[in-house]
Amino acid sequence: MLDSIALQRLSNRVGGEMRSRGQYLAVAESCTGGWIAKCCTDVAGSSQWFDRGFVTYSNQAKQEMVAVLPDTIAAQGAVSEAVVTEMATGALANSRADISIAVSGIAGPGGGTEEKPVGTVWLAWAMGPEVVTLQQHYQGDREAIRRQTVATALQGVLDLLVIGQ
Repeated sequence: MLDSIALQRLSNRVGGEMRSRGQYLAVAESCTGGWIAKCCTDVAGSSQWFDRGFVTYSNQAKQEMVAVLPDTIAAQGAVSEAVVTEMATGALANSRADISIAVSGIAGPGGGTEEKPVGTVWLAWAMGPEVVTLQQHYQGDREAIRRQTVATALQGVLDLLVIGQ
């Protein structure tokens, strides 16, 4: 299992890459409830690269804060590729960030369905007009699912910056 030290190392790497490029990061979080932003702001000097975080736990918050369309939620559900795509682009549009992360999932222990069981998480990273999405199916309790989501979200930024060059 990922521990706090592993998340700290990952956050430091993200911060170093963002800072070296003079870029800013924004996050739109649902199931992680601000944990990604917390990891980013735990890094000393994060004000040089972390712009803001939107904790959009409710559907109403997703609509008001990061411009997710009500029709998208109605048609696809809050835990969907379409919703995280809109969350990621909305986070960019409502910040000065160059890259955004969006996450929405079912951390449990309840709330899962046969179609979307507990552990289902959608993630999106937006950089300009490009949006990359990923669906994950994590195992474990609520904390483990959320922790894995945070790690995947941060790793995705590194993948965009380092691998995507």
